Amino acid sequence: MKLVLASGSPRRKELLGQLAFLNTNSAAPFEFEILAADIDESHQAGESAEAFVLRLAEEKALAGLALYGVESGANKQAVVLGSDTIVVQGETILGKPKDEADAALILASLSGLQHQVMTAVALTDGIKTVSRLVKTKVQFCQLSEADILAYIATGEPMDKAGAYGIQGLGGSFVEAIEGSYSAVVGLPLVETRALLCEMQVL
Repeated sequence: MKLVLASGSPRRKELLGQLAFLNTNSAAPFEFEILAADIDESHQAGESAEAFVLRLAEEKALAGLALYGVESGANKQAVVLGSDTIVVQGETILGKPKDEADAALILASLSGLQHQVMTAVALTDGIKTVSRLVKTKVQFCQLSEADILAYIATGEPMDKAGAYGIQGLGGSFVEAIEGSYSAVVGLPLVETRALLCEMQVL
């Protein structure tokens, strides 16, 4: 069964590749294709943060499956993995910043406080869809205006949910985490491994 990652994220590609050692079937090496699937990521009125991120992960997986079918032919079967990550501060979902001013506002709102990172992962073969949601608490240190401006100047925050990357320069702002580090990066490894086993990919 072909595995397809419905994401253009280099971070998710690297994390998924870390699971290769678990595949003990030498006749079928652990390989996966990458197809970036575009979906409408708008938040729906009344939708909880948990339901929102799970829906996006599942929709990305289904969109990736449809794209794979078009590109490879309907006779080829695949299991497609979709994932999405959001940052939640109180009741507010913090997505990717619209511009540098928005990034500054987001980082200021995280300064000195604890927030949640929610990552959902979903796998589908078109008949069966399975998913998991992982929540991680992240504590930020106090940031000065100079810290925020210097970080924005690197460009790193601009394509990250919550305007920071824990695996990059933004990790210097993280005092502590409670939960899954890999989920904050973009793909929860323990839960992803369990889903791959459930779908008999591993």
